[in-house]
Amino acid sequence: MNSELLIQSLLEQTQLSLIHAEKLKKNDIKTLVWKENEKSWNILECLEHLNLYSDFYLPKIEKKIKKSTTIANLEFESGILGKYFAKSMLPKEKLNKMKTFKDKNPSSLNLNKEVIDKYINQQIKLLDLLNQSRHVSLNKIKIQTSISSLIKLKLGDVFQFIINHTIRHLKQIDKILIAENNKSHIH
Repeated sequence: MNSELLIQSLLEQTQLSLIHAEKLKKNDIKTLVWKENEKSWNILECLEHLNLYSDFYLPKIEKKIKKSTTIANLEFESGILGKYFAKSMLPKEKLNKMKTFKDKNPSSLNLNKEVIDKYINQQIKLLDLLNQSRHVSLNKIKIQTSISSLIKLKLGDVFQFIINHTIRHLKQIDKILIAENNKSHIH
């Protein structure tokens, strides 16, 4: 896959995520914390979950890009594991449930609208890192995963994983908004 086209596509998806978040800011807190049932997440929990992953990955990516002496490759070659992880994050027609690591589960946290601001700031940071990554190798730079420090994925795969994970939870947020809206019309 052409590296520049990949980065361009990831930048566009991240821009859409930012627009989505800006729209979410217009909702009142009641909507943002509404849950379909006690086991499901609300909108703020979905965003905080993404924030927790960004807290883990963005500093690692930034450090690796800054230290890198690699040069950009014309082509990005996805790794077997990286491709698998990135693909597994994409939402299916019926959102497949996945178990969340305890340290990335926001359901016990007391959240407010600041979660959205943090999410927006992290998306802006991600845009910056994607732009910086144009000057380094998406193939040679390896990033440690949140699963294990022993598992490292290519930078290009990590970007795809992060953004697919974001797409997944933004779809989940859309479903929450639809369910909340339907509930309001019933009563």
